[in-house]
Amino acid sequence: MKRNYSAFAEDIPPYSGPKAAREMYADLKQLSAIPGHIYTRPELQILHGQRRFSKMPWLVPMLELLPPTSIGHLKEWGLSTIFVLAKNYNKLVHVWESVTAMAELWHPQTNSFIFPEFEATILLEELEIMLALPRYQRGKELAISYTVEQINSWSILAYITTKKNDLYSMTSGMHVHLLPIAQWITSQCKRKTTNYTAIAKAAAICICGIILFPESDGAISFCNLSIIDSISEGMKIGQAILGFLYAGLTSAALGGFYGSVIALKLWMGMHIQFRTAENPNIECMTMLNHPLAYVGGRLHMSTRAWCKTAQVKGIQAWCQYLRSLTVADFDMRPRFMHGRIIHLP
Repeated sequence: MKRNYSAFAEDIPPYSGPKAAREMYADLKQLSAIPGHIYTRPELQILHGQRRFSKMPWLVPMLELLPPTSIGHLKEWGLSTIFVLAKNYNKLVHVWESVTAMAELWHPQTNSFIFPEFEATILLEELEIMLALPRYQRGKELAISYTVEQINSWSILAYITTKKNDLYSMTSGMHVHLLPIAQWITSQCKRKTTNYTAIAKAAAICICGIILFPESDGAISFCNLSIIDSISEGMKIGQAILGFLYAGLTSAALGGFYGSVIALKLWMGMHIQFRTAENPNIECMTMLNHPLAYVGGRLHMSTRAWCKTAQVKGIQAWCQYLRSLTVADFDMRPRFMHGRIIHLP
């Protein structure tokens, strides 16, 4: 039975002035009050689930075989930066201590990081710019990827192959395995087949599954397969990626992690970690293996930078650094966001 507004409006407490609002915010900052929050578990030195982000020995050889026409399709679908990140995936270095320390500041109810003096979150506009995704335009909701029907993974994969043996190897339970798809791509490329669109769709599943929707080692869920498939139809997937990242951070706050760690490290790098070097001759090896190094042209970042937090080693040092971070040390308006319009609810 539907309840009218007046019926549940009684449950909403009236606004009691700025003092009460400040007190409520002070209560909100107490992450230790959230049952099972990583903030209260000092024995957890590293996030569970980090093994899901292991190197994929088949990824780069498969991408190097892609025909130019298939790569052109990936670019048309807005996956240029995702493609570059995937080609350099085996070189990327994840500092899991920093990710764990950030997870300790994540509030699952507000979907934001609670710093001592302020709070911040990853915005849709930031994600779209960092990953060079097709932009969401307010008022064009029909162009967003929604799933309203029961997902049939075989119907999606059937565009790639109709062989039942291939389909059986690509799926199990509620997951799609990326390695058999990569093997199919490799076989098609070596045979020099001209089914370029199918090869591009299969490659999109592999690179998006690893960069954007990593859920388990070398596998993605059926729902994420449907989202990736919608890219070729011109749909916007930024909101789905952001929701997946938020859900992953909430999981991390409770001890596990499955979101896009590359997207998180990009955001941290733009706001917290890296500053331009006063001496451009000093080259930071950590920066060379950071995701920012591979999208440097688009975001106007140089590999010749020094890492402000290079002296921070270990989980305890990272926690202390982030918990004492001031507004002055957090770049509220990074250069790549200048002139951008941000829509807030």
